[in-house]
Amino acid sequence: MGTVGKALDLLDLFTRAEPQLGLSQLARASGLNKATCHRLLTELESRGLLEQVGPAREYRLGPAVLRLSALREAAVPTREAAMPVLRRLAESTGETAHLSHLVAGRLQTLAFAYAARGGVKVMMEDADFLPFHATASGAAVLAFLAAPEPVIAAAPDPAALAARIAATRESGYAETLSTFEKDVHSFAVPLFDATGTCSGALAIAAAAPRMTPALHIAVTRDLTRAGADLTGLWGGQVPEPLARLWKGADP
Repeated sequence: MGTVGKALDLLDLFTRAEPQLGLSQLARASGLNKATCHRLLTELESRGLLEQVGPAREYRLGPAVLRLSALREAAVPTREAAMPVLRRLAESTGETAHLSHLVAGRLQTLAFAYAARGGVKVMMEDADFLPFHATASGAAVLAFLAAPEPVIAAAPDPAALAARIAATRESGYAETLSTFEKDVHSFAVPLFDATGTCSGALAIAAAAPRMTPALHIAVTRDLTRAGADLTGLWGGQVPEPLARLWKGADP
């Protein structure tokens, strides 16, 4: 891996749960020696992508990240366009709605919304990477990628993942139960760009004890509607065979 790739990998280590990290933590998590890690961090800091704070001089994301984010959103307002759809989906189902996007071959949480009603909610984290093999979002994306075989082969249980993908292609949506988080029942549909390429997933994460046959029907109906709406807002097009499946789920 080149220098640029190593530096970008360091940026990926910052999360909502760990927004500030020290040199030793970053070196350990990245597998780099301290000298190399420090050199890369210094370069990122000089460009405003990182900054050091506090008496321990820990690192956190710098102001240049905000500029890049604003430029991206201005050019392609994916998150802004998605939020009304996410909120409607969360309210109609009473469950957590979330959106993920393919970023350099990984599935990253882009936005989420919680329902106003209800007590127990499935909580989300901004910018989390979702494992393909253990999430409904991952299965939804893999089912409609052109070449998912390498990801399937690398999964802990390739046969189970392949079966989930086959079921997703047949029904038009992915479904998992307690595969990523215990007692979470998840559903997801793929999203597509203007070329018809799968670019991410829209999902519902529900508390499993609350799932009833009626709620199952409502979730799949509202999720497929929202998937079609959001794909259209992004200037994309749902492949015709999948669009027919989604219409069948929308009485």
